[in-house]
Amino acid sequence: MASGSETSAHYERLAGSYDENWAYSEAFLDWMSGAIAGSLDLTPGDRVADVGCGTGLFAGRLLDVVGPSARVLCVDPSTGMLGQLPQVDGLVAIHASAEDLAGDAAGRGGGATGRSVLVEPSSLDAVVVKEAIHHVAAADRSWVVAGLADLLAPGGRLLVVMLPTTISYPLFDGALLRFEELQPDPEAIAAYMRDAGLAVTVGYQEFELRIPKDRYLGMVRSRYMSLLAMFDDDELAAGIAEIDARYPGPVLVFPDRFAFVVGRRDGGRR
Repeated sequence: MASGSETSAHYERLAGSYDENWAYSEAFLDWMSGAIAGSLDLTPGDRVADVGCGTGLFAGRLLDVVGPSARVLCVDPSTGMLGQLPQVDGLVAIHASAEDLAGDAAGRGGGATGRSVLVEPSSLDAVVVKEAIHHVAAADRSWVVAGLADLLAPGGRLLVVMLPTTISYPLFDGALLRFEELQPDPEAIAAYMRDAGLAVTVGYQEFELRIPKDRYLGMVRSRYMSLLAMFDDDELAAGIAEIDARYPGPVLVFPDRFAFVVGRRDGGRR
């Protein structure tokens, strides 16, 4: 949505307070972690990469599924975000973007960080990209998806979790319009996976969020969505006033709906 440099700067600013936006909702974190693990059919010992892992909110929970002897590769281009990873054995930080990782797998010369060589082609059982595919430029998405697919071992699964093209968030009109202009279509991601030789399914799941309005307005003020970094302080303040007037109650209740796009490589499990 924003440019690469703007996105990086946004997440570096947000890193220290990122977890606070969701710490109040363990139920949501547990639900999403379970949905990811279920969509990937994770079992103990699976080799997993969380691409665009952020602070590891979900990576740590996925590690609980695959077991203490396994590893979850935590891939993110933000050093600030990686610096917030839980300090537990089994979470391996890789400072790289999805483009770095996919470019190395596809033989495009490796990423700028030089660390994506840690992930060999055909070496992973599962790769998840949660709410990060929109940060990949539209012109690059097809080869990035193909490169991530190349990381899969026989029987491996690639999961892209993303918002649909319209959302029911209690945002201001300008933000909702900008979102709809820029959000990629899950069906397009599914087509890229098919082009990469994967068998694909697309499903939708949702979770009802109940957030105190004051907390949510604070999240918007801190630009918890990268989309909100596209609005200056005055525009954001006007948007927050619009939200406050539109939703007079003390608690905001709305569905958080996600597309789960799953691609599977032919072959049996290990």
